[in-house]
Amino acid sequence: MNMQVKGKIQQILKLESGVSRAGNEWKKQEFVIETIEQFPRKICFTLFNDKLSLIDGISNGDEVEVSFNIESREFNGKWFHNINAWKIDKPEKSSYHEPSPPFSSDDIPPEPAEYGVDDLPF
Repeated sequence: MNMQVKGKIQQILKLESGVSRAGNEWKKQEFVIETIEQFPRKICFTLFNDKLSLIDGISNGDEVEVSFNIESREFNGKWFHNINAWKIDKPEKSSYHEPSPPFSSDDIPPEPAEYGVDDLPF
């Protein structure tokens, strides 16, 4: 199940790394956003291995849209959950808006010369 949520970056946590029981190295980094809605919520997302670069260039306070999957796994009779981010988009903010051209009376099309003349075929 793929989902998306928009929010502002609240915190980028420290990079963590280790070695799995199978002997594979792993790296993960977590970050927290606060949603932009009537009742904001804080959500902690996890980036693993090749997804770590998604956080590059993103800072606290940045508005982002995060695409993610939720995953649960059991360990010793307890269930643990991850919210794994797989895409982070930063909405583009245009700093320059071209003003609309000024309106003049020359912009109004001329009235037809004669009323009642209908050139429609029906």
